[in-house]
Amino acid sequence: MSQNLDKLKEKIAEAHKGGGEKRIARQHEQKKLTARERVNYLLDENSFEEIGILVTHRTTDFGMDKQKFYGDGVITGYGTIHGRLVYVFAQDFTVFGGSLSETHAEKICKIMDMAVKVGAPIIGLNDSGGARIQEGVKSLGGYADIFHRNVKASGVVPQISAIMGPCAGGAVYSPAITDFTLMVEDTSYMFVTGPNVVKTVTNENVTSEELGGASTHSTKSGVTHITAANDIICLENIKRLISYMPQNNQSAPAKLDFELGDEHRGVLESIVPDSSNKPYDMHEVIKGIIDDDSFFEIHKDYADNIIVGFSRIGGRSVGVIANQPMSLAGVLDVDSSKKAARFTRFCDCFNIPLLVLVDVPGFLPGTDQEWNGIILHGAKLLYALSEATVPKVTVITRKAYGGAYDVMNSKHIGADFNFAWPTAEIAVMGAKGASEIIFRKEIAAAKDPEKKLAEKEAEYAEKFATPFEAAQRGFIDEVILPKDTRRKLIKAFSALETKHVLRPNRKHGNIPL
Repeated sequence: MSQNLDKLKEKIAEAHKGGGEKRIARQHEQKKLTARERVNYLLDENSFEEIGILVTHRTTDFGMDKQKFYGDGVITGYGTIHGRLVYVFAQDFTVFGGSLSETHAEKICKIMDMAVKVGAPIIGLNDSGGARIQEGVKSLGGYADIFHRNVKASGVVPQISAIMGPCAGGAVYSPAITDFTLMVEDTSYMFVTGPNVVKTVTNENVTSEELGGASTHSTKSGVTHITAANDIICLENIKRLISYMPQNNQSAPAKLDFELGDEHRGVLESIVPDSSNKPYDMHEVIKGIIDDDSFFEIHKDYADNIIVGFSRIGGRSVGVIANQPMSLAGVLDVDSSKKAARFTRFCDCFNIPLLVLVDVPGFLPGTDQEWNGIILHGAKLLYALSEATVPKVTVITRKAYGGAYDVMNSKHIGADFNFAWPTAEIAVMGAKGASEIIFRKEIAAAKDPEKKLAEKEAEYAEKFATPFEAAQRGFIDEVILPKDTRRKLIKAFSALETKHVLRPNRKHGNIPL
């Protein structure tokens, strides 16, 4: 018995070492953590319970029977983050380059199945050279098994992927299915085909960083939601991200202690400029509404004409979607529509209320937008907000023009409360453009067309470029002073806390993908 215990201790000690001390030392020089260090840093101290530490691969071809490491290149198990149960896997690049084998995949699938059974988030720390080529179709089947579980877990438990090294080929599709993807600058990359294949097929010379680095995916493709300068910051971001989410789709996010006090915010009174053509930073509006230092922006560097992120209002976790007048005047385009729609659907999956701040002059015009499907992509946001059953509150700070007014969580598509500041302009289009169309003949016949246009523009603006016409029809619930916004929102979200909507009996809708 004692001999068996001694052998077990030796095996566990060997498994903890990974694939090679020299490679681990090189990782530290590059400011990368080992897989085990990542897990230990992510989870609460002494909370990690490992599963499958003695697993080894089954392959005997190509001399693989002589190369076996305990754990087979992935650390799997469960632990807690701030006392909350999570399931984790961390690929170990020091073992066969973190490549995925049949048993490697089985270990990941096992903890994914367990996470869904108990209703706990799944966190994957990816650092892998891809499929283990010595295993052929068995490793490809392992990837498909993981993908299938990603899909089954989607909308059931939160899924977070951190790319902390290479992630190439078929391996990229698991992170793509998960809810949030984080990347580490300079040390991680994602692509379906690498630089050598690109060079062969298209004759393009491109580096791994240019093709699929953190900067590329956070600014151009939108594949990654959050980037970090190093492993530590990346893991801290995961911890913070988890804090806004519930454990699963059957629970609500944790509410922090909060007592209602003097919630007036005078700073909001001076943010929107007198001129409707001058930009302002919507971040300042968000800052004046939410609990102090609670905003965590998502997709910060992608489609920055719209802002999305998590915050707390009166201690409650709330998802924020806001047009950004500082970029493209806050118009909706292909990328911003996709960005906001995806975020909306995540919040709706996991019972996170939505706050929509509106200052939108319309959809971005042009052949580029039309040819790239602004109709379909704009419809994604319309669909997502229409479908969402969580509490939804809208505040129109300034412009709400045309179809974009409808799309940005209007009363017509199911918003629960719609507030407007006195500076709000709700109309089909701007006063000048509308006057040029409506009063075209009258202006053309005038002795002074410019003066007549100005008169008609003022006339149109007085009637439609205000929130009061919409309020009279009930499309706006209340016109409020900016300084009262935070107080109104705290009470609105409190009143909506028990909201319940019965969905139609259907398999699923058909969102325009």
